[in-house]
Amino acid sequence: MDHVPALWTAAHAPRRPPAVRLVARQLLRVRCFLRALALADHHFTGGY
Repeated sequence: MDHVPALWTAAHAPRRPPAVRLVARQLLRVRCFLRALALADHHFTGGY
């Protein structure tokens, strides 16, 4: 997973409300998926 300081802190900070942590974790997952999808276009084997 990529390291985005603001999202990473919000996703794993124990003092944040659970809803904020959940949304931040989902955004990290979406960002990671989109990055992998973009990189898959540049590989001969396909990727996804």
